[in-house]
This record gives sequence, C-alpha cells and structure tokens, in this order.
Amino acid sequence: MKSAFGVRGIPVGMEERVPAGQYVTPKMPVMNLSYTPRLDLERWSIKVSGLVEKPQELSWPEFQALDGTAEVVDFHCVTQWTRLNVAWEGVPVAALLELAVPTPEARYVMVHGADGYTTNMPLSALQAPQVLLAHMQDGKPLECAHGFPARLVVPALYGWKSAKWVTEIELMAEERAGFWEMNGYHMRGDPWREERFS
Repeated sequence: MKSAFGVRGIPVGMEERVPAGQYVTPKMPVMNLSYTPRLDLERWSIKVSGLVEKPQELSWPEFQALDGTAEVVDFHCVTQWTRLNVAWEGVPVAALLELAVPTPEARYVMVHGADGYTTNMPLSALQAPQVLLAHMQDGKPLECAHGFPARLVVPALYGWKSAKWVTEIELMAEERAGFWEMNGYHMRGDPWREERFS
C-alpha cells in the first residue's frame, strides 16, 4: 500500500506548499518567551499608534464589532515545523490600519505583545491579504498559550512574526529590530527564501 506521505511528513501532492528545510506536523507547538500572560478582556485593548492620522485604541467589544473574516493558511515556524491548513478567524489587519490612516512616511511596523515581545516588518506585510488579528483557531477561541485574546497571523512570513497577545501595532518611518531580530534572526523572515538568520 502506497503511503499518503512523502519525505518530511509532507502529504503527497502538497510538496509545493512546504518551504525547503521544513517538515510537516499535525500539531501546533507552543512557542513563547517562557511567559504566558493571562489577559482580562475587560482591560484588554488593541492600539494602532505611531505614524497615523487617527490613533486607535479599541476595547474588546469594539474590536469584536469590526467585520471579521476567516482564512485557512499554512503556518511555517523558523524551528523547521510547518502545520498545513490552520483555520483562523479574526479581523483583517488592513481594516485596523484603514481606521488609523497611516501617514505617507509610515513604511514599517513594530508589533507589541503583552508579554513584552516585539517583532518588526514592512507595513506592506501587514496590509497583505490573509493577514489577521485572529481570535479563533480551528473553530475555537484562542487558547492562552496560543495568544488569547488576539494574535497576529502573517502567513507569508515565519511564525515568529505572528506575534501573540498583541496589544499594539506601531507604525514607523525607519525599520527597527524586534526581540528575535535583535538576537540574530532575519529582519524579513521569508520562509520561501529560508531567511532564518541575519
């Protein structure tokens, strides 16, 4: 009997969806800085700050009131695992940015998490299709370990760019390094170019 899986655990016929150097897992391993914040929805808010015309700070009910969407995408971790077909639901980050109105000088973002984590990327990466501030994963509210109440999902980049427990998106004119970028990771993090380290 022929196996439904090829090398690296990749299902036959899906090889083109898995970047070089990755193996496929059915799990969603927990990756963090060894600290899992417990956030109270009554106090949580999401800010869009920095180089914007209309700074935003939305409470949980205000965030939930925005038009949401669902995306099924592949998730690639820099530690070499890939999970195919992860179902996310949330608010398109592009919609949050439209509310804030980025200034012409805004070219980069720094994403801040409640655990003190930061990660950077070009503004264009957040404006791309399928990029969400997700509050549901695989049909259930996010678990604390996976970023409750809201985490970023940026399918085109390695998973360290998909920050958990997001509380602020800061728009900037110049690129600054986030936590892992200051510790030797690549500034961009494209899995298809294997941009793991600087």
